[in-house]
Amino acid sequence: MKISHHLVLININNIAKLLECRWNSWNHFGCAIDEKLMRETTDALISTGLAEVGYNYVNLDDCWAELKRDEQQGNLMARKSTFPSGIKALADYVHSKGLKLGIYSDAGYFTCQKQPGSLDHEVQDANTFASWGVDYLKYDNCYNDGSKPELRYPIMRNALNQTGRSIFYSICEWGIDNPAEWASNVGNSWRTTGDITDSWQSMVTIADLNNQWAAYAGPGGWNDPDMLEVGNGGMTLEEYRSHFSVWSLMKAPLLIGCDVRNVSKKYIDILTNVEVISVNQDSLGVQGKKVSQQGVSGCLEVWASPLCEGRRTVLLWNRCSITDSIIVRWADVGLQPSTVVTVRDIWQHENLPETFTQSLEVEVRQHSSKMYILTPLFKAEEDIQ
Repeated sequence: MKISHHLVLININNIAKLLECRWNSWNHFGCAIDEKLMRETTDALISTGLAEVGYNYVNLDDCWAELKRDEQQGNLMARKSTFPSGIKALADYVHSKGLKLGIYSDAGYFTCQKQPGSLDHEVQDANTFASWGVDYLKYDNCYNDGSKPELRYPIMRNALNQTGRSIFYSICEWGIDNPAEWASNVGNSWRTTGDITDSWQSMVTIADLNNQWAAYAGPGGWNDPDMLEVGNGGMTLEEYRSHFSVWSLMKAPLLIGCDVRNVSKKYIDILTNVEVISVNQDSLGVQGKKVSQQGVSGCLEVWASPLCEGRRTVLLWNRCSITDSIIVRWADVGLQPSTVVTVRDIWQHENLPETFTQSLEVEVRQHSSKMYILTPLFKAEEDIQ
């Protein structure tokens, strides 16, 4: 797979996948983080099988640093009360397990929780992160100087590149300045929305907001609708399954936000569905989008994405309050009506017993979804790409 020329990482050939999956501390733990939690999470990613299916980053969010820089050189310091061994020691531990470490800073004078930000310290902080062995930077937008994000974020991009270390650069300015329009040569991913919360309404709202920027994403630069809430308890199992499905179809960075040390197997089963993850990791890197709304209120939806080898992913998503049927029509997903396809249910891990042309109609429960891969039995040259 060729990585797009606008990828800002140094040593881009070291990037094994389009979108390596990750875990992040914020959604579940907020500021209640320490090195014990991070080491235990690293171990849990391995013991649960999450690392095996691609969750390779362990990411610190806000609250890891002392509230003041060191007096001698002005460097960021790990908070002694919670990270007494320091971030380099943590990175060494994570790397020893075959995983990668992510860290958090801010394009302002302070982070959102008022630890020191990196504004006017970009080169210094990038060098610090590289010296610690950091592999990923989430860069937030609190307490800034009022200048445009598109002016501040490239400064850290340049600083990261100058370190010579491959560091994934995740822009987090909450979509306020439409980063999809300018960030493709600045970061590897960019937030298109405000923060998600663990609720059905928040999740569907954010999915819709991210959908409008589908055309701007692709290999090397990704729309980021924020982290996954799967396993945090605020939605039903079916709602979480829909959450994971639409994030995967949108080629969103998959960032686990629950406590993987104690999460139920039913949630692990969602997060480790390799067939759904394969949609997220498909080599074409085309973000899926909403292609049809049905029903009186339009809450019966079809989302779709092209995949490699002429296949299509379709998500039949019932956002209504009652069970109803949803129809996916070939023309809506870029296939000629006469195309004969096999249909694989990638949540049930089975093929439907017959082939289909023109359309597929399925009954879907309320707040639930069905996700399929359509595979043409022969390549129709006239199919829409």
